[in-house]
Amino acid sequence: MKSENVNKRDDYQRVFSCFDKSHQGKVSLSSIERCVEAIKSGKRAVPDQDTTNPNPESTDKSLELEEFVKLVEQGDEADKEKDLKEAFNLYEESSEGITPKSLKRMLSLLGESKSLKDCEVMISQFDLNRDGIINFDEFRVMMQ
Repeated sequence: MKSENVNKRDDYQRVFSCFDKSHQGKVSLSSIERCVEAIKSGKRAVPDQDTTNPNPESTDKSLELEEFVKLVEQGDEADKEKDLKEAFNLYEESSEGITPKSLKRMLSLLGESKSLKDCEVMISQFDLNRDGIINFDEFRVMMQ
């Protein structure tokens, strides 16, 4: 696990260095935003000549490596949470949570036939408050 974190840190450093053309240990937030927008739109980003903040009185903020890493990892967590919520919504029939009936329906759509009793047993394994329904917090625990 530790070597994975070291490799991830090296990856962040390489990406950060691509932005930090002047090797000052800082990149402008607007440069990163332009690259992200280019990735989203599928267009090629036009890099700045100097991706640091050339004008100290400018409103454009600069990020150091640690701030860059936090920004990237925060996005990862936000994306995970969004994906998890979307998955939860697939199983949830109404806003009450995942019931044995909604679990049975979703498993059936996935080609797995389970009885209502089987679904009740499956839900009971992760139903922390014992209400017979999996809410989003319980689903999050289950998926970890």
